[in-house]
Amino acid sequence: MNFSDYIATVPDFPNPGILFYDISPLLADGVAWRHAIETIANYLAPYKPEKIVGIESRGFLVAAPLAMHMGIGFVMIRKKGKLPGRTKQLSYDLEYGHASIEIQDQAINPGQNLVVVDDILATGGTMSAAIKLLQQFGGNVLATAYLIELISLMGRKKVNAPAFSLIQYS
Repeated sequence: MNFSDYIATVPDFPNPGILFYDISPLLADGVAWRHAIETIANYLAPYKPEKIVGIESRGFLVAAPLAMHMGIGFVMIRKKGKLPGRTKQLSYDLEYGHASIEIQDQAINPGQNLVVVDDILATGGTMSAAIKLLQQFGGNVLATAYLIELISLMGRKKVNAPAFSLIQYS
């Protein structure tokens, strides 16, 4: 199956000069979406993760069904101030600004084997920060997975874990 057939490109969204990769057509096609989740799960299965960690917000769309398909737990990494209870957070620099992400204190146990999932790998900054945050808990990040990877932005160089992408664009 050619998964890129299910990705729409939207020029100048959300800002002029940006080419947005819209995963909505993939999500809307039950057969293609199931096959995408199964393909990612097959790649990740040999790592034997105990939990799938998804990055807000479109990463949740991939991580939650992936965790369910694999029969393991799902954990959310969210923007600062979006999770109840005690959290651990990490601030990091973006290309044009600053951001903070957090996770609930009890979400990860030391030594737990994890896979981190997002919808897209671009510069790698958010994924790199997510891995660092999970390592603060003593989490063992075995691999990362994405629906889309923008190869020309070289995000893999910032991600300190094996990476799998379903679709790659130059």
